[in-house]
Amino acid sequence: MTQTISKQKMWIDTDTASDDAVALILALKSPTTNVIGISIVAGNVPIDLGVQAALYTIEMCQAKVPVHVGAIKPLVRSFASAQNVHGTDGMGDIGLKLSGRIPTSHDAVRQIIETFRSAPGEIDLVTLGPLTNIALALSIEPEFAKWVRRCVIMGGTGVLPGNVTVASEFNVWADPESARIVFDSELPLEMVGWDVSVADAVISDELAAEFSQLSDLGKFAMSIQRQVREFCRTETKLDGFDLPDPITMSVAIESSMSISEIQKYVRVHLGDGDTRGQTVVDHLEVLGRNKSCRVVLRVDRNRFVAMIRDALTS
Repeated sequence: MTQTISKQKMWIDTDTASDDAVALILALKSPTTNVIGISIVAGNVPIDLGVQAALYTIEMCQAKVPVHVGAIKPLVRSFASAQNVHGTDGMGDIGLKLSGRIPTSHDAVRQIIETFRSAPGEIDLVTLGPLTNIALALSIEPEFAKWVRRCVIMGGTGVLPGNVTVASEFNVWADPESARIVFDSELPLEMVGWDVSVADAVISDELAAEFSQLSDLGKFAMSIQRQVREFCRTETKLDGFDLPDPITMSVAIESSMSISEIQKYVRVHLGDGDTRGQTVVDHLEVLGRNKSCRVVLRVDRNRFVAMIRDALTS
């Protein structure tokens, strides 16, 4: 008798721009994953653009997933986007029609709480943007953290400097107060920082061209990286462009994708200036706090590339 293997249930919280879109493709096309909901947070782009980009990507995947609109700004700070990285529309400014699509609700935080309440310990939470929605859920519902099976975060850095200041990665920098709430919570934390992306998720022009030839979805996934490619050439000095959200998603889908990791406490620095939003990994355990976060340091690049290729082919 054939045994039926149940799919991994996943909720994705995202500030949808070009690399988020590829992460959504990985999850929506994964044969082992069931995306049961997507919440949008302001981050890479103002929230309306993030909503439209998510809905557009879902259409490209020929999928149906509820999309809920969440926080339009950080808890305390003024909103600051990353449109200088991803383009004005967040999707490379290649002329996509990012308007007119209708989200399921404008009540993302309540939807997150109620969904996890209904199935405690069964759903993985993957965050690809600032952590505002998740901090609000933790603040409103004290039991929320106990209901999440895994919380996989694209944010911070484990060992490298930052990409928005000398010390800070954008998602944590954008709303450090929310990040502090999340990293100090009882959530089962897993952090995949920007340093992992730089090490293992750089896509060369040759590989991008190969992916573009795979399918219409492949052409879409690579063409929306146009502005990121230019940013990486001029600012981060990479030979191609990196994909932080997709490599985080690869770990969320297949935990064994990580090939080097540590279990440590991560403290989020508040304040202002260069260290605003810095993720301080307590490598030597001098703070005496619980080692509450799985900090991924390296990912199997070959498996990651194969996962992208499979998703863009299916």
